[in-house]
Amino acid sequence: MIDALIEWDESLFLYLNSLRADWLDPVMRTLTGTFIWVPLYAFLIYLLIRTYRMQSIGYIVGIALLILLADQFTSGFMKPFFERLRPCHDPRWQGILFNYSGCGGQFGFASSHASNTFAIATYFWLVFRTHSSQWLFLWAAIISYTRVYLGVHYPADIVVGGLVGIASGFVVYHLIDKLKILLQATKEPRS
Repeated sequence: MIDALIEWDESLFLYLNSLRADWLDPVMRTLTGTFIWVPLYAFLIYLLIRTYRMQSIGYIVGIALLILLADQFTSGFMKPFFERLRPCHDPRWQGILFNYSGCGGQFGFASSHASNTFAIATYFWLVFRTHSSQWLFLWAAIISYTRVYLGVHYPADIVVGGLVGIASGFVVYHLIDKLKILLQATKEPRS
């Protein structure tokens, strides 16, 4: 069963990685970068502060915990544990796969990009509880897809990383929510 899933994953990777256009290469490379998204992150934190004022401090602490959990679970635990080579490091794909921007670390299961972006999308969707915040999931999916396009992750790396991110978003949101309730209870006067 696992061998069949791996074979399907590799076939899907080779197909998706072959769907490319020269003009799209630098776009995908730019989208997968970190610094291009700083304005988005700043805007989300601005909305957080504007909406929740002093309560936003807890949510901002939650963002730090969120990234720590999502990123370290994939990079610090899963990648060294599973030791699945990134496609761009796998000698079977030399001369077959398209790799525009370098390869990164040796192992790729599960994707930290997917984990981090889906964690942020889930967390902010839970914090804001609006339909307009759902676009963050589209953003996370696009960023995650760039990793397959660029030849550094298999689709399963992305899916599992996304699931880790969604779970991290829920865990940290509920942890922050419980801490807020506890802090509120300690501030209430006792009769």
